This record gives sequence, structure tokens and C-alpha cells, in this order.
Amino acid sequence: MPNSALTGTHHHGRHHHGHTDAHDDHDHDHGVTIGTDDPDHPLWERDQIVLTSVGIDIGSATSQLLFSRLTLRRLGRELSSAFAVVDKRIVHESAVALTPYAEGLRIDEERLTALVDQAFQDAGIRADEVDTGAVILTGEATRRSNARAIADLFAARTGRFICATAGHDMEATLAAHGSGAVARSERDGARVLNIDIGGGTTKLSVAEAGTVRSTGALHLGARLIVVDASGRIVRLEPAGRRLALSLGLDWSSGDQVHAAELAELAALMADTVVATVNGTPAPLDGLDWLRLTEPLTEHGPYDAVVFSGGVAEYVYGRESREFGDLGPLFGRALAERSGRLPGPVEDGGGTIRATVLGASQYTVRVSGNTIHISDPDLLPLHNLRVVRPEVELPETVDPSSVAEAIGTHLARLDADPADALVLGFRWSGLPSFPRLDAFVEGIRRGLSARIAAGGPLCLLFEGDIARTVGGILLDQGLTVPVISVDGITVGEFDFVDIGAVLPKSGTVPVSLKSMVFSL
Repeated sequence: MPNSALTGTHHHGRHHHGHTDAHDDHDHDHGVTIGTDDPDHPLWERDQIVLTSVGIDIGSATSQLLFSRLTLRRLGRELSSAFAVVDKRIVHESAVALTPYAEGLRIDEERLTALVDQAFQDAGIRADEVDTGAVILTGEATRRSNARAIADLFAARTGRFICATAGHDMEATLAAHGSGAVARSERDGARVLNIDIGGGTTKLSVAEAGTVRSTGALHLGARLIVVDASGRIVRLEPAGRRLALSLGLDWSSGDQVHAAELAELAALMADTVVATVNGTPAPLDGLDWLRLTEPLTEHGPYDAVVFSGGVAEYVYGRESREFGDLGPLFGRALAERSGRLPGPVEDGGGTIRATVLGASQYTVRVSGNTIHISDPDLLPLHNLRVVRPEVELPETVDPSSVAEAIGTHLARLDADPADALVLGFRWSGLPSFPRLDAFVEGIRRGLSARIAAGGPLCLLFEGDIARTVGGILLDQGLTVPVISVDGITVGEFDFVDIGAVLPKSGTVPVSLKSMVFSL
């Protein structure tokens, strides 16, 4: 990747910002300076951290950056106490630009780098003033041949960015948070359906009481077909061609198409979305291939239906410009069918900017007396993505149920056995040996593919059971390295750094980085 704003050197410590009017001039402590190898840094003792963060969203159709100021406050007096985001403020929004593609199946690295550099320049923020950030690739952008390499480069060259290449279900979950659907469901105890439509895919999610209960995705998006001012096709994705064929339209790149034909195609797309969220048959036979995931497991009626993504701008009538794609026709067709949706349409406010603000970051110390690290030479580990299976722990724990919950959750998140993950669990009930032994057996079964890949197996627990779990795994014959840490509360969109054991105190520094949403 060419040199860019994200490859600059970061100068740790306190410094003064001289930003534009959107950035108040003030000194602040950068959370990134609490290094996993710097236990004596004075910020260990601080109760408040202010971070400058950036969220970079690279999607099928558009890419954008959001710069924010995040304030974190320690929740307790101990150095192991977590921090919470108590204030978040957007300080700059970049222009929403079309994601640049090169010939073939590649994202244009040079043009993407230029887009990022321009956003930093417009924000009046230097690379060395950014503490944390998140890079998210979604939709068709994830299927480009160099997509993951670009995301990893952004993350690796800064050392301060978490990176996620979102599969369909993760993208749907991200959209539910970014659009405000999850916040709305938590605030009002409501059931909210979020429909997020981008350039290549439509993501569906059901949020209830602050939790995403079900997700799904369809291969329907605004930029499956793009025409120039004369109506000639300049971009035709395979899914767009196949969908057109279902209407008897045998299109190829370079063909001339008529406005009425595009409107007919957009109407079919809207009818398919409406049928899917209602759980009714598709408007035409032979459209099962449009479903990219299993159907939603939750069904209406809903207290609210919220649209997000680029097409939402047309659903809500906030955008009138045309970019040669199906966005305007698709959005208006959905608006015309709003009465057939399984709930009243509400404006969540997220729409095209239903993305992350960036990432919060803080570090805690965990006592070395309560954890299990079978091979200390493996540490430090960086940017482990947290996954949190919902495991039921009745009085008699069933290993098969634990294994099934873990396997189902990993499948929903499109997790690969080779991915750098840490599994987070909430323990409840008595820590008796029979219960723990059954629980650990379930973990071992549920993570069998990861174990076969050679590990290491990284586990986090809210309860004080990490050392015991590590010992039981060894007793059950596990041969891959195990890193088991407790006293840590994590969420679904967290990333974790686990530092090396500090020789003086015997503690282990754990840095938690969390995606932060604007709504």
C-alpha cells in the first residue's frame, strides 16, 4: 500500500491539538499510550481517557470515514476495573465516495489510499493524533481478491486499528448497531427489524431488548447494474445479470437498456425484500439463490422497521441525485411498498452512515494467580476478535448443548478455524467440578476445528474460573496451547490484546478495544 495518512509515526504521550473549529483545542491523554509493556505509565492510575478515533467503512458501493472524540471513564477503583464510553462526539464526517475498483476483481489501492488521505486532510487531523480506529470491509468489497490484504495493511501499519472483514451475518449485526435499531430496541423494550441495503447486498436483522436475535442477507443491491448517461451498461455483476434473466432480460456489459426495464427490475427486488421479511414466497420461482444465509428465525410483527445503507437515503426521500445504479428506483419501490412491511417504518437516523465511529481502547491488569497460560512465550497476542456464544448453564450442564451453542455462534459469524479469536463466556452458578468438567468438555467439542488447526486456544471468563478451566482442558488431553484469563467483561464487537506476564507484579495486561457506534 502506498504511504498514506495511516502510515505515519504515532508520538505517544500528552500533546496539544490544533484542529479546526470542530476540534476544541485541549490537552488529552491518549488511551493507546497505555501499552501492554508499560505497567508504570501514569495512565494506569487515571480514571478518565480521551481518545481521537476514526472509523473506516469500505463497502460494496461506497467508502467513508468518521472521526470522533471518545471519553472513557473507569467504572471502579481497582486497576482491573473496566472503562466505559461516557461521551462520544463526531468531529468530522468525510464525503461518501464510491468505492474505487480496478480492472478485474481488485480494489484500487492507490485511489483508496488517496481517499483516506483526503479525509484526514479535510478533518485537519494528523495520523499521529489518532489513538484508535476500526477498519470494516463489507458486502461485495470483501469478495475482491485483495480485500483482506488491504484491511490487514491498514491495521498492521498503524498498530492501533482493529480490522474486520465482515461476513453477511456480522455485517447485518454491525448495521443493526450502526443504524440505531439496537439502541431503539433497548431503550423502548421493542422488537425492531433493520433492513440495510448497500451496493451488493441487503442485510436483515431483528433486534430485541438491545440484542440482535436473528440475521440474514440477500444478494440484492443498488450497484449490481450500473449504466451511463445514455443507458448503456458499464457494470454488470453476475447476480445482476442472473436477476435480469429471471425477467427475460438477457443483458451483457455494453448493452443499451431502457428505463422501464430498470424500473421492472427494481420492483422485483423490492417485492423480494418484502416477501422475505414477511416469510412469504418470493414473487417469482427460482429466486432461492438470492438468499445468502439461512432465513430469519424471528418473525413479525415488529414495533418498528428501520432502513439503513445507501438505498435508505432514497427510501426516506433524503437523496435525489442519481449515480447510474438502481439505488433511486430500488429505494422508491420500497417506499411505495412500506404498507406491506411487518411493522411501521421509522427513521433511525443512521442511513448511509450506519457504521462505526471507531474504537475505544483501555488496558486493565489481571492477576496472574487466577489465570492459566500454558506457554508464556506465545504472548503478547494482538487484535484477537472476541466472540461470545450464549451458553446456557443449568444445574446439570450438558456438554452437547454447550458445543452446539459455540458451533452455531461461530458459524453465524462466518468464523474460520484459523482466525485470531478469543472466546468470551459468562459463568453462572456453582463452580462445582461436575459442572465445570461438563462445561469444559463442551468447549473442547465446540472448538474441535480450531483445536485441530493447532490453536492456541484463547478464552476469557467473567467468573473466577480461568485457572480451573485451563487445568481441566489439560486433564482432558488437550495438547494445543491454552491461554485462559478471567475477570474480563467483553462484548461481541470487542478486540483484545493479551500482553506478556509482567515479572515484577505477576499480572497480565489486557487491552480491550471496542467498536463504538454513533447511535
